[in-house]
Amino acid sequence: MGIARTGPGRRRETPQQRLDRLWGELLREVRVALAGVQLLFVFLLAVAFTPLFPRLGESDKLMYVVCLLLGAAATGLLTAPVSIHRVVTGRGMKYEAVKWASRFTIAGLAILLCMVALGLLLVLRTVTALSDRTALILDVTVVGGLTLCWLVPAVLMRRGSGPASAAEQRGQDASETPRHGPPDARPGSEKYGPRDARPGSEEYRRP
Repeated sequence: MGIARTGPGRRRETPQQRLDRLWGELLREVRVALAGVQLLFVFLLAVAFTPLFPRLGESDKLMYVVCLLLGAAATGLLTAPVSIHRVVTGRGMKYEAVKWASRFTIAGLAILLCMVALGLLLVLRTVTALSDRTALILDVTVVGGLTLCWLVPAVLMRRGSGPASAAEQRGQDASETPRHGPPDARPGSEKYGPRDARPGSEEYRRP
């Protein structure tokens, strides 16, 4: 598949082992993101049955509906890897499954951020006594902080890590010294030369 790269960490693994590792890491990341989506989604569903909900303005109700739809979309995107894996399992398509699952996870995280931003703004507008401008400033500040935490460290780490060397892509340690000559060129073998071919000997001077 052309994906047997071990990266700068010099992890020695076969292509199939790498795919299994990437899939396991992706599932653990999805579990963490789904926990946050579930908490926010349950909170939003419960809001519609509280006495405060009928007293909301039309704009606040619209924000609530949009936020609820974002929560449903984030839940669908973050659970998509499970469905993809179940449908294509046993067909030798682990590489495609990992690639598509990664795309859905990134999209789900982006929608989760939008959901957090809109839900926080809705709460600040309706529950607190803050003005709309103050609530918007606080909301932008919080969302900006979350964006910095989610993106900036990853971008800095990607810039600081160089591309994998050719030896690492083949699953070898960069510290290993490559051997010159055929694999069976050992002292005493026919391809290596006579055992007594030392400087000054007749075999050593022989062309």
